[in-house]
Amino acid sequence: MDLLRVESVSKKFGGLVANNDVSFTMGEQEIVGLIGPNGAGKTTLFNCIAGYYPPSAGEIWLQDVNISGMSPEQCARAGVGRTFQIPRTFASLTAQENVMVGALLKNHRVKAARQRASELLTFVNLGHRSDKPAGSMTISEQKRLAVARALALDPKLLLMDEVMAGLNPSELREAVEVVLKIRAGGISCLIVEHVLEAIMPIANRIVVLDYGKKIADGRPSDVSNDPHVIAAYLGE
Repeated sequence: MDLLRVESVSKKFGGLVANNDVSFTMGEQEIVGLIGPNGAGKTTLFNCIAGYYPPSAGEIWLQDVNISGMSPEQCARAGVGRTFQIPRTFASLTAQENVMVGALLKNHRVKAARQRASELLTFVNLGHRSDKPAGSMTISEQKRLAVARALALDPKLLLMDEVMAGLNPSELREAVEVVLKIRAGGISCLIVEHVLEAIMPIANRIVVLDYGKKIADGRPSDVSNDPHVIAAYLGE
């Protein structure tokens, strides 16, 4: 059974078609990169999967649950976690408290949520920063903190929006390491990413959007040589 099925999804805002009849699937323990030029509709599709927008047409299935049109909280409870392009943290709370916010959605016992937060901060290499306010962290640390908070929901699918953007080479390696550990732990990752040199080597598959439509779906090596993808990026 597929973990995620996006079936003929379209999303319109008035006369603007942001997603146009997009279909693809994801399996368990898979990393899928969602790429495309600016304005291709990647974040809109993310928002449909995560419950922020209802699709105008089509359906989205997480295993045997139709999550089309569910609220973000309902999608989270069904097993969808997500991060945002700009990390959304509670700046005045400590790193541990930030992750506890996510953990408490699934486990209402504070002691258990605190323990889970500590485990996840160590997992994303932030254990040494657990008592520091989120607002004092670097962008790289805040991105990993957002990942830890999303993982606290115990998702089956993690949507990651440009988790590698703006990082220096050492921070990029650390981010890639975390993503690979997430997949090894049994969680599938759908990643919107512009840093192609980071996502291409680790993705099982790449889905490419252009002007809201899917123009390619396959192995990274095949997609990178697809003339339609090259034309979309180079404007030919």
